[in-house]
Amino acid sequence: MIAFPARRTYIDPAMNGPETPWTVLSLLAWAGDHLADKGFDESRLHAELLLAHVLGVSRLDLYLQFDRPLIPDELGRFTTLFRRRLGREPLQYILGETEFMGCRLGVDRNVLIPRPETEQLVEEALALARRSAGARAEILDVGTGSGNIAIALARLLPDALITSIDVSPGALAVARRNAERNGTPNIIFEESDLFGECLPGRSFTMIVANPPYVTAEEYAGLQEEVRDFEPRIAVTDGGDGLRFIRRIARLAAERLTPGGALCMEIAWNQGDSAAAIVGEAGLGNVLVKPDYAGHSRMVTAVRSGGGA
Repeated sequence: MIAFPARRTYIDPAMNGPETPWTVLSLLAWAGDHLADKGFDESRLHAELLLAHVLGVSRLDLYLQFDRPLIPDELGRFTTLFRRRLGREPLQYILGETEFMGCRLGVDRNVLIPRPETEQLVEEALALARRSAGARAEILDVGTGSGNIAIALARLLPDALITSIDVSPGALAVARRNAERNGTPNIIFEESDLFGECLPGRSFTMIVANPPYVTAEEYAGLQEEVRDFEPRIAVTDGGDGLRFIRRIARLAAERLTPGGALCMEIAWNQGDSAAAIVGEAGLGNVLVKPDYAGHSRMVTAVRSGGGA
């Protein structure tokens, strides 16, 4: 158990007296070192973000008040959050929010935490949408989660209409709050099962998705932060990692307008498999795009019958 007494004892004889109150600097130093000793990456950064959250200030403000003594209530609230991080709960869930493409998004255990790699998916989708349908794009966002993809696209394409679906009511509640927070009224959220009767009669100029693509075998070996805290249904399909990719490819072949585009995130080792699945579904111009590290990260394709 971790507990921070109201005062700490220093052995350094240069300190004024045997006991000195915890300050911003001393607490950050201790907490950062403790996380590092437990094998956490970016330990000092995480300590700073937790303390800034408790004090209601920015990280920069912490550096401007290193000598500020902390009162027992502040220490108590920091201790509570610090214990959660020691238990491997993701920092974003503890803070209750994260950032994605300049958008502040609320997150909780109903939704997958947005990854920086998915920003490349949004950039690719944006380019395809502008090329194929212009500002009046009608986009389907499959498995919206926190709403991060839809919200980023809605801000960049304010005249587009985006329909975001998810099977989880909890995820949709988070996404709706995030859309309101970020001022994106051009998104419609609907509860829908991708493997059921999904939006019958609707067609779209683009389908974008970041589906669960981790295999059951890989899932068992994921780090604790993902395996024990993030929603399983947003991470793995419980099988070969391709179940959702197959379904989304068929949906795109059925629902994209001529010249409409599919843009889907995939795992680093799924490039060949995903490209074959999308091609077999009847889509053309199938391309596997790398991330900045050179790994396969997304597959794009176009429905025949129009330019792209």
